[in-house]
Amino acid sequence: MRPQKGKSRKRTHLYEPTEELRRLFPAVSGNAINGLNEPEVRRPSPIYWHRTSMEAHGDLQNWMVENFNRHPELENIYRKGDRGPRHLDPVAPQATRESASDLTQQLKAFALSHEADLVGITPYQHIWTFEGYPEIQEQWVVMLGVVMDHARLDTAPGVPSAQEVADKYNRGVRVAATVSNWIHSKGYPATPHGGPWAGPFNLIPAALTCRFGELGKHGSIINRNYGSSFRLSAVLTDLPLVPDAPQRFGADDFCARCRVCADACPPDAIFDVKQLVRGEEKWYVDFDKCIPYFNETYGCGICIAACPWSTPGRAPKMAETWSRRATTSPS
Repeated sequence: MRPQKGKSRKRTHLYEPTEELRRLFPAVSGNAINGLNEPEVRRPSPIYWHRTSMEAHGDLQNWMVENFNRHPELENIYRKGDRGPRHLDPVAPQATRESASDLTQQLKAFALSHEADLVGITPYQHIWTFEGYPEIQEQWVVMLGVVMDHARLDTAPGVPSAQEVADKYNRGVRVAATVSNWIHSKGYPATPHGGPWAGPFNLIPAALTCRFGELGKHGSIINRNYGSSFRLSAVLTDLPLVPDAPQRFGADDFCARCRVCADACPPDAIFDVKQLVRGEEKWYVDFDKCIPYFNETYGCGICIAACPWSTPGRAPKMAETWSRRATTSPS
């Protein structure tokens, strides 16, 4: 029986991985790879959705892919779905002389009129590059967000929810390729990146720096309009642009007082307080607890669907309330 809308999904029992999945775990903890309790700042390490040769958890990832592919309705979304042009248009021989401000306005308008729901711009920071990947040379990241159908996501965990996630990953890749072609038409190179497979850099911190929202207790971004019901893609480029600033509206404060996602998580993987991760105090999800359930349920998604911010229509009102609390609270 599905939970009623707006109410917490209380787990009825604690999930335990099957013996088959336990045997696939490497000797090293995924939390150690992620840098849990490390006091020093460093780049993230590849851990999932990268080439298996780069990961200690390659056997678990292969099991997930095989499990996913047992359902043709899931496999075919990626195999036959529209992920945009396979080959990008050539870069125009003459670079535009338009100002960075004009190009920024044009790019955002173009992205939003070509399937993107969110767009933000931030200078690239090399700390975002995964270890083992070449240095990123481009100056800018254009972050893109595509909103999910919450009714379908709210069926998580299971095949219908996984279909929705896969469909939106396809859309995100398609948007990134379309925006890259637009940048090419302006005479500048552009490289699209999108899921579910990981690229050379971590998309979440880039999105946090350009007005996409705040990191939630469940480890995903909370946006002031869409909650966490969206997926990310990105474009790297040297097109002259104007950056966006981070945005705070109280989601972090809300998460400190809320337990909806933590109470709903079947493997109890969501920490109730922030953790030290690669030199930063942040919300963190226990990888070793999360990933077997994630594997068995084709990507889970319970925490994102259960998040109060994700209920359609609630996030703007919540952002207004919590922004007001932040400005009126004593310092």
